[in-house]
Amino acid sequence: MKLLRLRAIACVALFLLPVTGAMAADRMRVVLDQAGLEKLPSGATTVVIGNPLIADITLQQGGMMVVTGKGYGTTNFIAMDREGKVLAERTIEVVGPWGDTVVVYRGTERESYSCTPHCERRLTLGDSAGFFDPMLAQANARNTQALGASGNRP
Repeated sequence: MKLLRLRAIACVALFLLPVTGAMAADRMRVVLDQAGLEKLPSGATTVVIGNPLIADITLQQGGMMVVTGKGYGTTNFIAMDREGKVLAERTIEVVGPWGDTVVVYRGTERESYSCTPHCERRLTLGDSAGFFDPMLAQANARNTQALGASGNRP
């Protein structure tokens, strides 16, 4: 019975391997608040992003696009030619930071820190409002001051 069960699992696994490989080729993974590069297919004139709250696309010269992770989740992009023919469609998965990021839970409250090498507070979606909101206000005030000092007022 065990041998039969193992054979069945092995057959299913072998059947799914090509599908999994194809799915991986159609998926782009981007870290939240970071960017990735993607080559547009030749002849692409229009690019549509499924959910701009999850990812954003900026077209660059030379047929490149920059994909920026804006929020956690999965969305897609579609590249089309002048006639509306779909040239490419890929899934974009936006994931949280890893590596030098430390997440601290205090009961239900969450705080994120970037430890590179010293730990500093980090603005991360999903952090508690009491941690996130004051940091966001400080970052906005700092950016406003920097824009004002440079003469580039919004």
